[in-house]
Amino acid sequence: MTEAECAECGATLDLADDLETGEIIDCGTCGAELEVIDVNPPVLDRAPELEEDWGE
Repeated sequence: MTEAECAECGATLDLADDLETGEIIDCGTCGAELEVIDVNPPVLDRAPELEEDWGE
């Protein structure tokens, strides 16, 4: 297991060893959706909000 810090609340998250860039992780402490920016060492940032395109 690998550890990283939540970008939102600072909690320590246990991450799987087969983590991939772009993967979305949920923080178990604050519920934030985090995106894996880098895997070695693991870097997490807030996941981008999905925006409605209203069929455009």
